[in-house]
Amino acid sequence: MASNTANPANHLPYFFGNITREDAEEYLMQGGASDGLYLLRQSRNYLGGFALSLAHGRKVHHYTIERELSGSYAIAGGKSHASPAELIKYHSEEADGLICLLRKPFNRPPGIEPKTGPFEDLKENLIREYVKQTWNLQGHALEQAIISQKPQLEKLIATTAHEKMPWFHGRISREESEHRILIGSRNNGKFLIRERDRNGSYALCLLNDGKVLHYRIDRDKTGKLSIPDGKRFDTLWQLVEHYSYKPDGLLRVLTTPCPQLGSENDNFGFNAHPSPSGTLPKLQSTIGHPLEEAPFNPYVLQRKRGPTEEERGDQREALPMDTEVYESPYADPDEIKPKNVTLDRKLLTLEEGELGSGNFGTVKKGFYRMKKGAKPVAVKILKNESNDPAIKDELLREANVMQQLDNPYIVRMIGICEAEAWMLVMEMAELGPLNRFLQKNRHVTEKNITELVHQVSMGMKYLEENNFVHRDLAARNVLLVTQHYAKISDFGLSKALSADENYYKAQSHGKWPVKWYAPECMNFYKFSSKSDVWSFGVLMWEAFSYGQKPYKGMKGGEVAQMIERGERMERPEVCPTEVYSLMKLCWTYNVDDRPGFVAVELRLRNYYYDISH
Repeated sequence: MASNTANPANHLPYFFGNITREDAEEYLMQGGASDGLYLLRQSRNYLGGFALSLAHGRKVHHYTIERELSGSYAIAGGKSHASPAELIKYHSEEADGLICLLRKPFNRPPGIEPKTGPFEDLKENLIREYVKQTWNLQGHALEQAIISQKPQLEKLIATTAHEKMPWFHGRISREESEHRILIGSRNNGKFLIRERDRNGSYALCLLNDGKVLHYRIDRDKTGKLSIPDGKRFDTLWQLVEHYSYKPDGLLRVLTTPCPQLGSENDNFGFNAHPSPSGTLPKLQSTIGHPLEEAPFNPYVLQRKRGPTEEERGDQREALPMDTEVYESPYADPDEIKPKNVTLDRKLLTLEEGELGSGNFGTVKKGFYRMKKGAKPVAVKILKNESNDPAIKDELLREANVMQQLDNPYIVRMIGICEAEAWMLVMEMAELGPLNRFLQKNRHVTEKNITELVHQVSMGMKYLEENNFVHRDLAARNVLLVTQHYAKISDFGLSKALSADENYYKAQSHGKWPVKWYAPECMNFYKFSSKSDVWSFGVLMWEAFSYGQKPYKGMKGGEVAQMIERGERMERPEVCPTEVYSLMKLCWTYNVDDRPGFVAVELRLRNYYYDISH
């Protein structure tokens, strides 16, 4: 079976596969439930993760083991390990947060294989097909690509697989969902999932005694899905699998998927209670098609039939975000990241002339000598005559913010140098601000602009996940390393929020870029990742109008009135309607109805994939 070679725990005698929490408890009770008796199982809500079930004091305790993007494994807040086996070995010697040491494995009975979930075999085939198609690889190169990108690929495949499930009906209204469920058989537990809005929230519609119940499925800041106060899942199919097994807050378990109109009931052979083998025969048979038949690729939604391998030759480009091209020239493993951000002035040389200037002083190009030679840098230099402590504080605050950030789409800070003046040394983005570049380069294609704004959305998604509010997101603060590589800069106004905050309240109005600000910023001085989303909508407008000024000729107060009236900027001439509809979504007046960057980035990513193919 495909999944047997793929799962890093299948060889472990105490790994039971995709069993439930209750099954695990029953096994350990059968085994005597002595202190330290344990088994390992597949996590049913974290992608690629595991769960450790451990007996102590005649009770069973459960610990989630998450797989990190680097491919290592860790119990939340604990040490990272290269494999589940190494994690188990470590906790046999160190409790380190567990209720007791792991003393004795409870092994599978003879002849019992780890149980595979309904998605396991399917997933392996989808990943293989996706990599084969996107990178045009075969043989050893294909295997290597899969191994090196496994966590990212699994996430990419798994988070879009619901699109092809018979129970997923896409964007339909509440009324339409009730109509569909009440057609044909009216078995209790008949269900479907519909998309509620573009924020990545859904609704689960469930039949109970002739009435259709609607449960909201929300997506939290980290991208996890749950019904209110329910268990959180990485994907919709995991959520469906869980509630097919137990109601856990619903009025009843999910039984029969409601078929889509015009389809057979067993559309993909999916059964809410999967067969013991966990296979989905019908869906798998669609995957076995040769490439010429454009196999189902869950990532490129509604994709038209593409060219065959022969027609395509070697022209199929790897999409930039799938490749290594964005490795920062400063992300050198040999350069130990200094705990101290102060740089040696002797290693820094400055060039004549300025790259730009602002109320703080000037920006110059320079070179900073690193272990592997001098790297070009941009240096923000504080005005010498400025003894204003407020400006110095602002520079230090910006340095403090930037030091905490590490993402390919955010300008990296190298450090601070205190010499003839205070200097903030950052990586160089030779092509300068996005708005100026586009003003001078009208030949840049719509696809190229989409690629750049998508990169900005990836950087902003990273900031959102790390509870950072930028507060000054605009095309002038996006710098280009190359024509195909953008980075977010200028963190002078940024704020880090603590975990229990979701917005920051400014104390005073200050000198603000109001044309980029959401209504709640101007009316209540409230800033959040959602207000950054509004600014991102304005940034997209700037990009697709080749660097024009937004709300041209209008004063800040007039802009505020226009927004209050419900009016928005017109679509720029070359802007695709799909992108303009996303812009307008970013300009949703009510902050709670506005999408977050998780949803915005996914929309742009899908659109970029579609136009790239």
